[in-house]
Amino acid sequence: MSIEGEIARTEAHELHRALGPWQLIALGIGAIIGAGIFVITGHAAAAYAGPGVVISFIVAGLGCLFAGLCYAEFASMIPVAGSAYTYTYATLGRFLAWFIGWNLVLEYLAAASTVAVGWSGYFVELLGQLGIRIPSSLASAPLAMTSLTDISFTGAVINLPAMAVIAIASTLLVIGIRASAQFNSVMVAIKLVIVVLVIAFGLPLIRSENLTPFVPPNTGNWGEFGWSGVFRATGVIFFAYIGFDAVSVAAQEARNPQRDMPIGILGSLIICTFLYILMSLTMTGLAPYKSLNVPHPVFVAIENAGPQLAWLGFLVNVGAVVGLASVVLVLLLGQSRIFYAMSRDGLFFQAFSDVHPTFRTPWIGTIVTGIFAAVLAGVVPLSILGELVSIGTLLAFAIVCVATMVLRVTAPNVHRPFKVRLVWLVAPLGIVMCVFMMVFLPLDTWLRLVVWTIIGLGIYALYGSRNAKPPEWVLNKQPAE
Repeated sequence: MSIEGEIARTEAHELHRALGPWQLIALGIGAIIGAGIFVITGHAAAAYAGPGVVISFIVAGLGCLFAGLCYAEFASMIPVAGSAYTYTYATLGRFLAWFIGWNLVLEYLAAASTVAVGWSGYFVELLGQLGIRIPSSLASAPLAMTSLTDISFTGAVINLPAMAVIAIASTLLVIGIRASAQFNSVMVAIKLVIVVLVIAFGLPLIRSENLTPFVPPNTGNWGEFGWSGVFRATGVIFFAYIGFDAVSVAAQEARNPQRDMPIGILGSLIICTFLYILMSLTMTGLAPYKSLNVPHPVFVAIENAGPQLAWLGFLVNVGAVVGLASVVLVLLLGQSRIFYAMSRDGLFFQAFSDVHPTFRTPWIGTIVTGIFAAVLAGVVPLSILGELVSIGTLLAFAIVCVATMVLRVTAPNVHRPFKVRLVWLVAPLGIVMCVFMMVFLPLDTWLRLVVWTIIGLGIYALYGSRNAKPPEWVLNKQPAE
C-alpha cells in the first residue's frame, strides 16, 4: 500500500467532518484526564512508587511526547480513521498493520471497560452521599482473578452501573460525532474545573512529612518502591495517556486535519501531563501514600487535608463521575473507528465499515463494541482490565515511531504539514522509552497479550488474509466530493 493511495481513498469523506482544534483537544483531554487522576495515581503511589509517582508521570509524559510527535506527523499526512493501524498499513504492510490493529482493539476495549468499572465505584459512592444505596452485588464484578489460572467467584451478580454508562456512551456515538463531541466538551470542562480546584487549594496544604522520602526504599522485592518501583509505576500509569491516540483515531472527522490534528494531539498531551504532575504531587502531599490504594484516592486525599477542604469532597466525586464518563465516551469512539478502518481494508468483517445513512457514523461497529465492553465491565474486575491496557498502548506507540522513520526513507517527498524535527533522535527515543516501560510490566500482562494475539491470528488466517484489499485498491482514486 502506498502513502499516496492511503491519502486518496474514496472513503476519506464518508464520515462527517465536524471537529475543530478545540474539540480535538477536548477529545484528548476527555480520554486522558480520568482514570489516571481519579484511580490509577493512588494505586501506583501506594503499591509501587510512593511520592516518586510524580517522577513516573514525568518519565511517562516524556515517552508520550516523543511518540506524540510521530503521531502528529502521521495524522497530518494521513487524515483518516485508524490511528496507528492506518499508519502501519501505509508504511510497514498488511500483516504488521493487522497485528497493531488487533492490539489497539484490546487497548480500547479493555480501557473502556476499565474506566467504566472505575466510574461505577465513584457513582455508587456519590449516590451513597445522596442517601441512595445500590447493593454491592449489583455494582461489583462476579469474577476475581489473580492470574490466568486463579479464577474465583466473588458472590456478586453483575456491575450494572458500569454496563449502563457504556450503553449511554454507545448510544451517543451512534447518534453522531457532533453530538458526542459537544457532550464530551461539557464533561471535560466540568472535570477540569474540579482538577484545578483540587490543585489550587490542595498544593498550599501539602505536608513535607508525606513527601519524605520522595522515593521510598525498596522492600526487597523488585518493583516495590525504590527506583525499580518508580519505573514499574511508569508502565502502569502509561494507561493514563491513552487519550492522545484517541485524537488521531478521529482524524477523518476533523474539519482541517492537516492543521488541527497536531494541535489536538500535542495540545491535549502537554496540558494533561502538566496537570498529572501537579495532581500527583498534591495527592501524595496531602495524604500518606499508603492510604491511597483505594478506588477513590482523590477523595481520600481531600479528606485527609482536614476541614479546610471538606467542601471539595462532594465536588470531587461529581468530577470523577463526569470525568470518567467522558473517558468511556472517547475510548468507545476510538474502538469503533479502529474496527471501521480494519473493515474498510478487508481485514475485519465488512459490516463494521457500514456508515449509517442518517447519522453518518459506523453504527454497527459502535453497537458491537458497546456490547463487548459492557459485558467485560459487568463481569471482570478492575485490576485485570487495567493490566491489559498499557502493554497494547506502548506497543502501538513504539511501532508508530518505527513507521515514522520508515516513511522518511520510502516516501521522502510526501507533503508533511507537520514535520518532526530531529526525527532520527526523537523516534528512536520514543521506541526505547516505550520498550523500557513494557519491560517493567508484570509477566501476567505479557501472557494475556500472547493469548489475545493467538486469538487474533486465528481471525486473520480464516478471514483477514483472504479478504484484505490489494494495494491497487487505493491507487488512482480521487476523494468523493
